[in-house]
Amino acid sequence: MTRLTGRRVLVVEDEALVAMLVEDALLDAGAAVVGPAATVSEALSLLSKENPDVAVLDLNLAGETSTPVADVLAQRGVPFVVATGYGAEGLPPSHAHVPVLAKPYDPDDLTAALGRLCA
Repeated sequence: MTRLTGRRVLVVEDEALVAMLVEDALLDAGAAVVGPAATVSEALSLLSKENPDVAVLDLNLAGETSTPVADVLAQRGVPFVVATGYGAEGLPPSHAHVPVLAKPYDPDDLTAALGRLCA
């Protein structure tokens, strides 16, 4: 068992291959995957129906930022990790404290980071 066992993890990622790899890593860690969502609107729609325990957000979704999703998660008190190839500079000041995983990353690093948020 891991810290992610039984946890519901929202995945927001617009690259299908990356989303599949993330989903596989999370399932292997015992998590239940919510999504993946490839757009902000898909993610917000999922959040209108689902209550994830933790989330991983790609910062740049085909040219749009996932900040609206981060805002909803923060309002609900749901911890999240941002995965991006652009570094922490793209984060608004309100989310500057959020853990950032630089792409490309090892799936084990993602599950470890999410596990720490669930501890």
